[in-house]
Amino acid sequence: MTLAPDLRSPAPTDEHPLVGTFARLAPLAASMELRLGLPASAGDGAGSDQWVRCADLLANPAGFLTWRERLGSWLAATYDLTEVPERTTAGYVLSWYLHVPAVLGATLFHTARRVPSLRPEDLAFRVADGRAHPDGVALLAGGFACLPDDPAAGLPDSTVVADEQALAALLRARYVGHAARFVAAFGPTARFGRRMLWAAATDALDGAAWLAGRALHDEGGGVANAALLLPDARDVTSGDPLTSGSTLCAVTDATGRTAWTRRRESCCFHYVLPNAEACVTCPRVSDEERARRALEV
Repeated sequence: MTLAPDLRSPAPTDEHPLVGTFARLAPLAASMELRLGLPASAGDGAGSDQWVRCADLLANPAGFLTWRERLGSWLAATYDLTEVPERTTAGYVLSWYLHVPAVLGATLFHTARRVPSLRPEDLAFRVADGRAHPDGVALLAGGFACLPDDPAAGLPDSTVVADEQALAALLRARYVGHAARFVAAFGPTARFGRRMLWAAATDALDGAAWLAGRALHDEGGGVANAALLLPDARDVTSGDPLTSGSTLCAVTDATGRTAWTRRRESCCFHYVLPNAEACVTCPRVSDEERARRALEV
């Protein structure tokens, strides 16, 4: 899964309005680097700075099997396994890939009320050594949608929409468009039904909005954005395949201390690994246990 050198996008100019937006994302760098354009070394085979364009991977779904093999080697060494459950490597890669467009879209929405292109041709990601999870996402296109009061409204790369609800709907539509292409490519490589695939897509968008808020010290804002992106009152006649509204909810202990948590629609199958506990957001965890564990953090 490498990006050919002749497919690299040119470096963005300092004057581009998204440069400042990405500069504000430094707090996310510890877990996920978000960048505009690729580094100069991308795809040249040097070191571990290897990037793959989403469109290239979707055009060659065998790359998902290679990715799962890399992950399987890490899991085997970490958990002392001779055989790694296929559903675990498939579940991890399913969630990890969908996190790429979800986290980029949700974070720019949270930070600047801007929605970038989320087409597979316009996104690339870097897979970390070892655990083999995406640890970097690059936006390769400069166009974005924004609100009428955005300082960049009216510039050539901007498209203005009426209000926050329209901007959230556009982000959701762009994300669903990317996810649909992923589901078509990845689905035949894994033993998951269509609902499981789209449940994972729903989880990725809901979780990304929450993550953006927490990472940027505005958890309440992230929760509010999740509700905008995944409203409870959804138009089921629209053909939108996402499986639910946001499942984020507040839980409170006897002292009045409150924490946010959510119930996943899908499962990563981490719990089938030796001595592994189900994730706090796992659908197999009861609401009572989920609240207890969320409040212990």
